[in-house]
Amino acid sequence: MSAIDFSDPATIAFLAEALTVAGVNGLEISRPGGQLRIVVAEKGGARISSTNATPRAPGLTSAVVKAPMAGRLCLDHPASAVPQKLPRSVSDADIVGFVGVGHILLPLRAGRSGVLTRLLAEPGALVGFGDPLFEIELPS
Repeated sequence: MSAIDFSDPATIAFLAEALTVAGVNGLEISRPGGQLRIVVAEKGGARISSTNATPRAPGLTSAVVKAPMAGRLCLDHPASAVPQKLPRSVSDADIVGFVGVGHILLPLRAGRSGVLTRLLAEPGALVGFGDPLFEIELPS
């Protein structure tokens, strides 16, 4: 049996739809390299989040936020009235953008505290798993 690719948008969309139809509240999958959580909200379908472990290397002055799965890059949440501007300070838990798959948005967390300095992919562009999306300048 082959391993399921939890970075595949079709797989995640299928899981979200199956959970919604089955009336399940959510699903959490943990692996050594990260975590996938799908929570089915009462209204509006499923909410998906993902984390990846990324340790800091000694002497590193910047970090890159990479796409945890394939989809379209969205800088702002559709319900947000205020567009995000660069450069700006971020904490490790801040959401810096989203990867969209259909009507599902996967939040992209900074993962590091610092200054979000560069956008490495165009808004609305199709991005693949592991593609660099943002650059964060780390405090020295």
